[in-house]
Order: sequence, then structure tokens, then C-alpha cells
Amino acid sequence: MTDWRKDRIGSALRGENPTVIARLPAGFVVMGDPQWLPGYCVLLTDRPDAQRLSDLTRSERSAYLESMAVVGQAVERACAEADPAFRRVNIEILGNTDTFLHAHVWPRYDWEPPELVHMPVWLYPPTAAVVDWLYCACHKRAVGRPQTANDHPSTPPLTSESHR
Repeated sequence: MTDWRKDRIGSALRGENPTVIARLPAGFVVMGDPQWLPGYCVLLTDRPDAQRLSDLTRSERSAYLESMAVVGQAVERACAEADPAFRRVNIEILGNTDTFLHAHVWPRYDWEPPELVHMPVWLYPPTAAVVDWLYCACHKRAVGRPQTANDHPSTPPLTSESHR
């Protein structure tokens, strides 16, 4: 088996992409690679040749956008239930790095650092050390000592592997 990251859509179609959460009418919901905002998901198209919405037929485009809305609602419900500090979901289609059609579904939280909360998530530094800093900066104990990222109640333990 080849590295699924080199062909995310093809590996999903073959059942080899371990990040697939669900199959929807117009694509695959996958867990986003960086989880510095817990619950981040991506909707991959099921058309490997599609690079943008305009590559889809009108009916395919409607199905993709509907699937995108369904993912947004699911992330919203799950994150609101898991973390009382959940604030909203941001959805975006970019395609500047990965040229295949995909939509990012980012949950946003009240515990995000003030200097980053109003910024695009792409401005978050993507290293595990910074992820630890983000949680520590937002979750201080009563005595003023920050918790580690692994102490955050609504997220799984962080490792450097989970943020590459």
C-alpha cells in the first residue's frame, strides 16, 4: 500500500484512507491532519479530477455543497456537545496547497488566544510546541500554572506525530 497522503481521494475511494469518518453523497468526510482546533474536518470530493467547484456539473456541485453543509452541522453539534467553549464553525474552500477540491470545516472556540481568535486558522503556527502553548495560554489553573495540552478535557492527548 502506498502512502495515502499522496493520494487522499484515491485512497478514500479504495478504502485505504485511515482518516475517513464517513462517506457522503458527494465525497468523504475526513479528520483534518492538524487538530489544534479539536474537531477540524475536511470534505474531500469523490472526483479525483476536480480541482474547483466549477469542475463539477451543476448537480454534482449542489450535492457537494449540500454535503459541505451537512459536515458543518455535524462538526457544530459534536463540538458544542464536547466543549462548552465551542463558538462557531468556519467553512472554506481554498485549494492553494492541495489542488484537489476539498472544503475545510474548522470549529472555533472561546478558549483560543486573543491574538489568534479573530485570525484565519492558517495563521496558527503548526508545531506541536505551539499547539501546547495555545492550550496552556488558554487553560490556566487557579494558581496561575498553565495546564499542559494533554489536560484539556475535550481533546485527545497531543503528540508531535499528531501535528505534522
